[in-house]
Amino acid sequence: MKDIKQHLILFGFLLSLSVQLSCTQVPLTGRRQIKLLPNSTLLGMSFTSYSDFLKDKRLSTNAQQTAMVKNTGERIQQAVEKYMKDHGKEKMLSGFDWEFNLVEDPTVNAWCMPGGKVVFYTGIMPICKDEAGVAVVMGHEIAHAIANHGNERMSQGLAVQLGGIGLAVALHDKPSETQALFMTAYGVGSTIGAVLPFSRLHESEADYMGLIFMAMAGYDPRVAPEFWGRMAALGGGKPPEMLSTHPSDETRMRKLNEKMPEALKYYQK
Repeated sequence: MKDIKQHLILFGFLLSLSVQLSCTQVPLTGRRQIKLLPNSTLLGMSFTSYSDFLKDKRLSTNAQQTAMVKNTGERIQQAVEKYMKDHGKEKMLSGFDWEFNLVEDPTVNAWCMPGGKVVFYTGIMPICKDEAGVAVVMGHEIAHAIANHGNERMSQGLAVQLGGIGLAVALHDKPSETQALFMTAYGVGSTIGAVLPFSRLHESEADYMGLIFMAMAGYDPRVAPEFWGRMAALGGGKPPEMLSTHPSDETRMRKLNEKMPEALKYYQK
């Protein structure tokens, strides 16, 4: 019994130490977060998963929309890199290999994996309407990657879904489940019910960060509430996949408008 208690105390100490060492702050918001997974491993998984995803999808042949997605992505990329450099956080972008693609898929969705791997679905383009609308979505999805939301969700998912085993063990013993968890954590698939409340926190944070990033890139942030209004207007019994874990329409609009004066300070035509 004494040995068991000693092991438990040691385990608790090591766990506490690992949590302290892995505690960081989200850019812009300053929220403290715990990342238990190494970014280098997630980047490797991201690049492989992104490549595999594109092999199974057909890139859009709409040259205008494709150019719009790529141009908007590059502008917001530059804004993000400038912000991170200006605030001494450029190391957080280490290993990023930005890429922006538009795939043929009627689903109303878009996402960004670690390392700046972005995909837009053609189904969301009519709701975006123009480049400013694309910037709303682009800023929001890139914000998820900058804030390391996927790392947090993967950490929680490993604990809840796979019994708390480490990532290396999960990849070896349960590769398909771990891959599915990874894809879901980054919005490529259905929502994990267990992390739904936590995801709403991430979505609100990405709304705010995305608003600042798009303004820095030269896009009028005042179009953001208009875009989310169009998304909400889609209605129906089931919300678009992209809205499945997002805050209520009223909460989103209120928070966006509360942050608008700050965002407009960054906006230059």
